[in-house]
Amino acid sequence: MSSASAPMLLDDEIEPFGADGPNACWFIADSAAGRLRILYGRLEIVMNILIVGCGKVGSMLASELSRMGHDVSVLDREESHFALLDSDFSGYTISGVPIDQDVLKRAGIEGCDAILAMTEDDNVNIMICQMAKEIFQTKTVLARIFDPKREKIFSTFNIRTISPTSLTVDMVLAALSGSYETRHTLIGNTTLSYYTVHPQKEWIGRYLKDLRLPDTHLLGTLRETGEFSLIQNDQAILRPGDLLVAARVIN
Repeated sequence: MSSASAPMLLDDEIEPFGADGPNACWFIADSAAGRLRILYGRLEIVMNILIVGCGKVGSMLASELSRMGHDVSVLDREESHFALLDSDFSGYTISGVPIDQDVLKRAGIEGCDAILAMTEDDNVNIMICQMAKEIFQTKTVLARIFDPKREKIFSTFNIRTISPTSLTVDMVLAALSGSYETRHTLIGNTTLSYYTVHPQKEWIGRYLKDLRLPDTHLLGTLRETGEFSLIQNDQAILRPGDLLVAARVIN
C-alpha cells in the first residue's frame, strides 16, 4: 500500500456498508491497490481479484480471499472444477478459454486490481499475464510456474512469479540442513527464503560477524528472550540457545 495518505472525504461522500452502529463497515475511498474500508476500527484494502485456474491451488486461494472480504472472480476451462470451491465462496465463476479476450472481459478483467494466473500450464499463465498487463493495464499480475527455468522469461515481461518446484526444493534442503523454520518472501521477481538454524556447538562464544553459512546470507541471531541481534553488531556474540537467522535466494 502506498505511503501516501488516504484521500479525505466529507461525511456525505462516505458510502455505508454492513451493520449500523460502532461495528459498521464503511467503504471510504479508492486507492491504488483497491478500495479502502474501515471494519471494526481497522483500515483494510478490498481488492477486485480475478483468479484463472480453479484447481487445488486456485480454488483454495479463491475461497480464502473471498472469506477475507475481497471481490473474487474465478475463470476455468472446465465448469466442473468450480466444485472445488468452498461452500461459503461468495464470488463469481465463469467457464471458458482463459486466453480469449472476450472471456476475460466477461470475467471482469477490465475492473480488476489483480490477476492471479494459477493454471497448470506455464505457457497459458504467461499469456494471461501479458494480456493483463499490456491490454488491460492490470496493476498487479502474479503467475504460478512449474518450470523454474522459465522464470527468466517471466521477469523479462516484469511478471511476478511463484514456483512451487523451487519452493519445494528449498524446503526439503532446509529440512535436511537442520533449519528450524522457513518463510518465503516475494520481492519483485525474486523469492527469498528466510529461515532459522541451530548453530554448531563450536560456534558458541564466537562473534556473529565471524560466522559463515554456505550459499547463505547470515542476518543475525534470535535470542531465547525473543531479542534479535543483527550480524552488523560488532560486539554481538553467539550464546547457548540462540538460533541463527539466515536468508537465501531460491530462484
